Amino acid sequence: MQAYEAQRATQAAISSASWLGLTAHDAAVLHNSNTLTLRLQPCDVLARVAPAAHQCAQLEVDVAQRLAEVGSPVAALESPQVFVRGDYVVTFWTYYEPVTTHSLSNAEYAGALERLHAGMRKVDLPTPHFTDRVSEAQTLVADHARTPELADLNRVFLASTLDRLRRAVSESGRPEQLLHGEPHPGNLLLTRTGPLFIDFETCCRGPIEFDLAHAPDKVGDHYPNVDHRLLRDCRTLVLAMITAWRWDRDDQFPDGLQLGIEWLNQLRGKVTAQSG
Repeated sequence: MQAYEAQRATQAAISSASWLGLTAHDAAVLHNSNTLTLRLQPCDVLARVAPAAHQCAQLEVDVAQRLAEVGSPVAALESPQVFVRGDYVVTFWTYYEPVTTHSLSNAEYAGALERLHAGMRKVDLPTPHFTDRVSEAQTLVADHARTPELADLNRVFLASTLDRLRRAVSESGRPEQLLHGEPHPGNLLLTRTGPLFIDFETCCRGPIEFDLAHAPDKVGDHYPNVDHRLLRDCRTLVLAMITAWRWDRDDQFPDGLQLGIEWLNQLRGKVTAQSG
């Protein structure tokens, strides 16, 4: 978020915290992209603030609540209520002091994701299919007004790659289930109670390989019964999706356009290697 947006979002979080009876005089920014993550003090609660027009806060809260009930490794809610304050929605979560004494091994990462998936198989909630998220990327690439910096040759390459890999993953025949959607390292906290997943606004249905594609490369070697060919396709598909999002003129990811250029080059290398 831009500075003026972040200021308004912070005020929305503090106002909502007050309504809950939490004392919040100060807010430290932990992460700022399309969603603002704040540590409120002195109540020491984590607030997530997103633009009301582009959020799935209620789905995120519902999924997290249900997963906690079945014992999945997820961050706890401070309140199940979703607050709407002007142009923003606010949710409140437990703040966990990060563990910095050791890093998470690939085996531990895989184990945490396997436990998350096991819990997700017990949760029945209406969620998008992973192809809906791919479609969003395809629509963005096709819209010249929203991606004005994307050169025509790159646009054609990105569109064809998204289409080909969407079909390949959809037609793989692998079982599908509820997924996190983006279980990358930024969405996995190492806490004193063990690794905990956060940020469930991207939940969708699909094969577990789609989730594994967001994890570090070696994690898939420790997850049981993985289709490694499908995982390779999912990794390339995910790279194509996040590359498309970085070319959005409204993208607020730090250094987004530079990453879009770098990831486009990486994607070309992957596609060339896989077709060679």
